[in-house]
Amino acid sequence: MMNKLSEEQNLTSSRNRSLNFVNIKNFGFRYGVIFAFVVLIIISSIVYNGFLNPTNILNMLSQLAIIGIMAAGMTYVMITGGLDMSIGGLYAATAVVAASLVDSTSIFVAVLVGLSVGLIAGLLNGVLITYLKVPPFVATLGTGSIFTGFALVYSKAQPFFVKDPAYKFFGSHYIGPIPVSVIILAVIFITLGTILSYTLYGKALYAVGGNNEASRLAGLKTNRLIISTYIICGLCASMSGIILSSRLAQGQANIGESIVLDVIAAVVIGGTSLSGGQGAIWRTFIGGSILIMISNVFDSLSISTYWQSIFKGAIIIVAVMIDFYGRSKIQK
Repeated sequence: MMNKLSEEQNLTSSRNRSLNFVNIKNFGFRYGVIFAFVVLIIISSIVYNGFLNPTNILNMLSQLAIIGIMAAGMTYVMITGGLDMSIGGLYAATAVVAASLVDSTSIFVAVLVGLSVGLIAGLLNGVLITYLKVPPFVATLGTGSIFTGFALVYSKAQPFFVKDPAYKFFGSHYIGPIPVSVIILAVIFITLGTILSYTLYGKALYAVGGNNEASRLAGLKTNRLIISTYIICGLCASMSGIILSSRLAQGQANIGESIVLDVIAAVVIGGTSLSGGQGAIWRTFIGGSILIMISNVFDSLSISTYWQSIFKGAIIIVAVMIDFYGRSKIQK
């Protein structure tokens, strides 16, 4: 009898240790990005004396604004299991269209038309993917090429220069000590983060990403939900295009060639799963911040941008490996 009790106690103890180990691994995979973020801040402040200077921090946040806004929209898409490769072309197309309209109409009209470009492009992507069943990567890669081609044709491969100094409000002006672009970034992140975490719509997006067919059978309008995420992503890409054209006081058709990699890297490094059903806006903010901090330190050390590209690519590979390993080993 005593032996049997002892065996049961040992078995219970073994199970508890196993559960504790799984919980620790689970915690590590879910919140390890915060640890990496803190460690990077410490290392960066050691190798670069001016890293924590308020001016440098605001500069990094200003750089984050363009990538971060696009990454926030991409987070919505990836949570549903999708991917939007068209944002680079859309970003450039919006910059060109908005910049071309400012002097001939008004800032309000230019911004409204620019955002409309993003809305229509997002709707097109969503319809291609949901109703026409084109795989997200293929559909958005194709539309991205279309948007880039449109920008080149529309601008005749020449930049549109903006004369109205008021247009610089979005990209170069400050409210107090804070750049307007950083305020826009904060508003978008807080709004999209709140919607994703605290509304039925946000919960429905996670459900679609976790199991699209089960969500459909449960009564969710999965196609509409997926289309809405591409519209949000399109609007975010257009907002970033407006900010950049405002900052440069011009719109160019060749500005979106490499930004897609940075946006996807920010989302993936933050921990949003490529398989869908997992992710958060705050994670994307940390992922984007990590990328900007790395670039900031590399620039301060005069390290070539070529090495930065290699480093970013390696980070994406590692982040994806961690994601798939975590999903296969840890019970969600």
